[in-house]
Amino acid sequence: MSFSPVPPPVNGPVGPLERGLAVLRELTRLAAQEGRATVRPGDLVRGTGLARSVVDRVVATLEQLGYVTLDGRDIGLAVRLMELGNAYLAASGLPAALGPFAERLADGLDESVSVAVPDGGGVRFVVQVTRRRTMSLAFRIGDLLPAERCSPGPLFAAEWSGADWAAWRARRAGDPLDSAFPAVPPRHRPDSGADFEARVKEAAHDGWATDDQLIEPGLVAVSVPVRDASGRIACAVNVVSHTSRHDVDSLRAAVLGPLGAEVPAMEAALAAPRRRHAVLAPSTASTASTASTASAASAASAASVASAAPVAPVPWGVGAFGPAGSAPGAPSGGDDAGGGAGAVGTTPLGPAAGGGLPAADEARAESALGAPSSGPSAQPAGSGRTRSAAGAASAAVGGTSAVGEDPARMAKRELGAGFLQSLARGLAVLRALGGVEATSWGETRVVGGAGQGEASAAEATSRSEARSVEGVGRSVGRAVDGEARAVGDAARGASGAAGGIGGMAHGLVGAGQGGGLGGGMTLTAVAEATGLARATARRSLLTLVELGYAEADGRTFRPLPRVLELGYAPLAELGFTDIAQPHMRELVRTVHESASLAVLDGGDIRYIARVPTVRIMSVNITIGTRFPAYATSMGRVLLAGLDADARAAHLADVRPRPLTRHTVTSVPELARVVERAAAEGHALVDQELEEGLRSLAVPVRDARGRVVAALNVATHAGRGTAESVRGELLPALRATAARIEADLATASAHHALGAGERVGA
Repeated sequence: MSFSPVPPPVNGPVGPLERGLAVLRELTRLAAQEGRATVRPGDLVRGTGLARSVVDRVVATLEQLGYVTLDGRDIGLAVRLMELGNAYLAASGLPAALGPFAERLADGLDESVSVAVPDGGGVRFVVQVTRRRTMSLAFRIGDLLPAERCSPGPLFAAEWSGADWAAWRARRAGDPLDSAFPAVPPRHRPDSGADFEARVKEAAHDGWATDDQLIEPGLVAVSVPVRDASGRIACAVNVVSHTSRHDVDSLRAAVLGPLGAEVPAMEAALAAPRRRHAVLAPSTASTASTASTASAASAASAASVASAAPVAPVPWGVGAFGPAGSAPGAPSGGDDAGGGAGAVGTTPLGPAAGGGLPAADEARAESALGAPSSGPSAQPAGSGRTRSAAGAASAAVGGTSAVGEDPARMAKRELGAGFLQSLARGLAVLRALGGVEATSWGETRVVGGAGQGEASAAEATSRSEARSVEGVGRSVGRAVDGEARAVGDAARGASGAAGGIGGMAHGLVGAGQGGGLGGGMTLTAVAEATGLARATARRSLLTLVELGYAEADGRTFRPLPRVLELGYAPLAELGFTDIAQPHMRELVRTVHESASLAVLDGGDIRYIARVPTVRIMSVNITIGTRFPAYATSMGRVLLAGLDADARAAHLADVRPRPLTRHTVTSVPELARVVERAAAEGHALVDQELEEGLRSLAVPVRDARGRVVAALNVATHAGRGTAESVRGELLPALRATAARIEADLATASAHHALGAGERVGA
């Protein structure tokens, strides 16, 4: 008999978390359906039904967490928001397990291949391998399609319960033209759905399903199911083509054999124990404080290289934050309910963080912070409200803070009434659900924080007695001395203001809704990973379960595919230059000089992005401009990023000619200059390309640690000495490059970058 205290019943969902998710959904809807990169607060008020003061506080908090951007009154989705979707993708294990199969199939079939999971009455895509053609066929990662309008849908629907079918019919009645699904063209007239029910029966009998131009004219697809260890359908592998290449019958004849041959190996990959290891990285304050040293450059490279492990990355817990304080118009007054101090842990840092490289947006206020922090109990260094507030917000989403102090409460104290600590806690919990290391189906391990290694979160698994306090689905379990006690609500679908698609509940039971594979995190593990008290973490978890973003399976919790609706699809479209441009604009606002991004193209550099400054005398260069690499700061940084053999081969072919009286024309001297750039992590070129032009460049690395681009600031040689330029501009350049690297790593954690300049792909 156990005398451990039984936790109190849940007093409703965490309101700020619910409202914050509603704002993120509306931002995503406006971006996906209306193509709006930014919106105004009034748009969010109309779309969510929330009061303006509530929207202002939510937006202020999301901006502090780095999940939205603010430019005056314009609000946009920030790349860092993708780490929430990355948490689901990492926890599901699907990209890591099935991505290699999808790539092999795409190469062998010469067609686009995707992996989809069920999400309520829809289908959501989680893996995509695209054939590059003029007529490109692809779904964005995170896109949601109606089950009846794609080939995976009938496969998933074959396992629906009566309640699932009723919810599907209710959704169709409420949205007969599919206007709530921006990924597909709306219907011209309602469809009875009878054809879908017949297709479901056929799919159940045949073991495969087709899409004959149901999504849009010209698109045909074939899907086969991939089952988990229990025999239920975990996902579907989908091959897509165009009617100019195949009709649906010829596509089926071409792909069913290869697909069927791969399915057993795919199912074995899903059933195999999975291990994910965190890449431990310095804290934000530490990174910022060391960014101006040469050792930081080598540390950055090492951390980025470490992030190249061929496993699903763990979402990072410390990252970029906007300026401290509330958004304009944020009301004063008390915060939301919920809290409770607990021992503060450190959220695992992983490849999605770019090896922990990004300096916080505190760098906007100051380019270098104080002494580096170390260990799980260290606080962000430095003094002053701006730095400490941003550090507090960082801690609130899984960073470091003083031992024994609730990180969100610390951020609340520093940032004031505009910061919703319960929203920050809830999103930290959601992100933490992706940070589990599954060693077997019955055991989970939390990937430990800095200096902590791997802390086992597996407890006694005796489940002889399970009592459901409330609910119709799976209860939320907590082990108490070996006895599993259900302590929470069953998974319920989101309704009304929770923003379900067409009013349809997303908490449908059965049909493999999670698309996940074993593993999961216990309440204790989540509390340890986030540094929150168990009661606080529990309230957030139960809210996420109720809203359809997580599921409870006995004692463990897993994120659900619905997490991907939080901005993932529109952000997945961003290319390299799209990601870099906002950071470059911030750099230009900070240093008041023009900034450029370039890649190596043969013996030249080629400009791929540029943000000019507004000055009477400024450097004027256009996108696509090429210059010889040997005479430019970006060229020398890019050459320094090559391996020794490639660098030697490049220099052997160089025939430098004097562009000015300062140009280095000796190949041995040029080799020494490039070596120095590699050692110092930057290059300064003083009037070698053009008289009066001085430029300073730093490398930009991808998640594998490769130098894929160079970022520079160009100025007139009359504005100070070369050393003064280095001292004034280098810290800001490095901080900007670090933030670009962090966003690149987050955006490419589970798939290639979107359209546009594909650097390092």
